[in-house]
Amino acid sequence: MRVRFLGTSTSYGVPVIGCRCPTCVSTDLRNKRTRASIFVESDEGTRMIVDTGPELRLQALREGVTRVDAVLYTHFHADHTAGIDDLKAFNAALGSMLPCFGDRPTGASLRERFAYAFAGTPWIGLIPHIGYTNVDVDPFYVGKTCVQPIPMRHGSIRATGYRIGNFAYLTDTSGVPASSRALLRDLDVLVVDALRWEPHPTHLSVPEALELIQDVGARRGYLTHVSHNLEHTATNARVGPRVEVAYDGLELTL
Repeated sequence: MRVRFLGTSTSYGVPVIGCRCPTCVSTDLRNKRTRASIFVESDEGTRMIVDTGPELRLQALREGVTRVDAVLYTHFHADHTAGIDDLKAFNAALGSMLPCFGDRPTGASLRERFAYAFAGTPWIGLIPHIGYTNVDVDPFYVGKTCVQPIPMRHGSIRATGYRIGNFAYLTDTSGVPASSRALLRDLDVLVVDALRWEPHPTHLSVPEALELIQDVGARRGYLTHVSHNLEHTATNARVGPRVEVAYDGLELTL
């Protein structure tokens, strides 16, 4: 299985508009972060994107993503959904409706904000054509690939992480309950939301993310949805040898 990080930033992106902090003015390309998303190509050949942030078109062009079989949504916030219109390019590659999956509130929000994409009319190439399936806690299949939803807290709302084989992706969470942690055992790689060092009401801090990685026994951990408070090299020096900060364009082979 291959995993490619399309984006690794918070809703602000990095650099942040108007900011002159060391991370925002850094020349290290690993500190240039677009909104959080990943592209997954499973062992069965199924290609999936998790979330469609506002830079989706640029991310897909940069990483050479030309075909997607499904989209998995973590939640309904704009930095994870606002690029939905760019899915029409993947409709063109498929020549048909694009399957999307996520929890019920996310589906309701997408249908309200992007009603034209759910009109049910034949696809004509001008707008995305989406079919949405609600998921909760039970595993489901995209083609021949099994996907396990991971329910999480994100402040006052639910967000959904996803496990595919021995890989799991948990962005935008302020807490992962014991029942969900039980679904995260025996992982080769766990990707975790880690906004900053200090506590935050709707996201895990770096220490909280490290605790989660340690608790479930993941063999490697990567931090994503990171703010400009976390400079890449300096943060890596503090988090230990089995954990590192993900960056846009990073590719993992499991």
